[in-house]
Amino acid sequence: MASISALGVGSGLDLTGLLDQLRAAERQKLQPIVAQRTQEQAKISAYGRLQSALNKFQDATAKLNDPKLYQGLTTQVRGDGMTATASATATPGNYEVEVLNTARAGSVATTRVTDSSAALAGPNASLELSFGDGTTRTVTFDEGATLADMRNAINADADAGVNASIIFDGQGHRLVLSSRESGVDAGVTGVSFAGLSDPGALAEDTAARQAGRDAELNINGITITSATNRVEGAIQGVTLELSADSAGKTLGVTVQRDTESLKEAIQGFVSAYNEMKSTIGRMTAVGTDSTSAGELIGDRVIRSIESRLSRDLTDIVPGGDITMMSQLGISLRPNGRLELDESKLDEAIATNQQAVADFFAGDSKEAGLAGRLEDSMKRFLGDDGLIKSSITSSETRIESLKDRFERMERTIDRSIERYRRQFGQLDMMMAQMNSMSAYLSQQFDIMNAQLGRKR
Repeated sequence: MASISALGVGSGLDLTGLLDQLRAAERQKLQPIVAQRTQEQAKISAYGRLQSALNKFQDATAKLNDPKLYQGLTTQVRGDGMTATASATATPGNYEVEVLNTARAGSVATTRVTDSSAALAGPNASLELSFGDGTTRTVTFDEGATLADMRNAINADADAGVNASIIFDGQGHRLVLSSRESGVDAGVTGVSFAGLSDPGALAEDTAARQAGRDAELNINGITITSATNRVEGAIQGVTLELSADSAGKTLGVTVQRDTESLKEAIQGFVSAYNEMKSTIGRMTAVGTDSTSAGELIGDRVIRSIESRLSRDLTDIVPGGDITMMSQLGISLRPNGRLELDESKLDEAIATNQQAVADFFAGDSKEAGLAGRLEDSMKRFLGDDGLIKSSITSSETRIESLKDRFERMERTIDRSIERYRRQFGQLDMMMAQMNSMSAYLSQQFDIMNAQLGRKR
């Protein structure tokens, strides 16, 4: 008998449908593996979010552990026409700055040239420039150079000390030379041309000379001069920038501790900690189903982190006037979050900023509260820390579950193939039996017909 190519053809039974049901039933064995793999993937994602929140808290903590935060100074200028910037070497104080003069660059202009395209330079033409410090500099020109060529040659000479331009005064063209730097010493004081094709064609117009000038200030009764309008060192650690309209003005400068940046850093510390706690709260929330429950309920890593941070925050910080966060207006609430009393913090910063620095930063990188927390953060976030170890562990379990899933699939495929062969054999047997039944029925019918005719 020929083999049966489709299940159920020989027997008339829905063996294909039965095989599909058996396959579906067998594949139910894969669901626990899929569920475990999904759970581990959700944990990895949650650890990533936790890592991000801890990184933000670590950054906020690092700011408080930086001594520069407590040494920072700010400046305030009363009046317009000047700005002031303080460096770490400045000291707090109040200063009265009277601006007598601002610095300016010197300039000279030449006599007019009617035709700007005319050749002015002879074979050995040159320009000698004189400056306020008594030095001179020489610029040479190519033979046949025009006024524009001379301008270009001067500007191309890095050592010329002046910038050249051409202006038209309504009657002719003039070469204007302006000092590249401001101040008396750098100011150009005179020019002299030599080797011109017409000796009288170009000369200095002494009436159009502007001498270089130093800035002059009176700071708390002391006269200060500066070659530029950027005055450095007159007030230790403070740089003053004068604008053109500051001359004749008396301005006030106050240098003081940068308490605002310190307060913002502490506020950022509290905010980052609370944000991290909110992230942990969502990950450990007990829900009514798998979609609303947190991914890390009962996770030992979460318990370790919360326990360590709580201990870090509440333990006394020895060695200073401030030993507990509560003295700064920071309290740890029953819900695990920090609460900040800004008025109490303002008072602590205003009355004893050094004590605030000692509490957070201490006398070494590890001594204060911030140093203690940074050490904990390294344990959590380091290459061998809790977070990365947990992620690696989940990734390893996912790989193991993947292998288990593939092995189970192969086992199921073998079982289904065995069922298929058995159903095929059953189908063939049923087909043979049906064929035999039809044959016997036919023979019985023939015999009955013969017996009937004999009667």
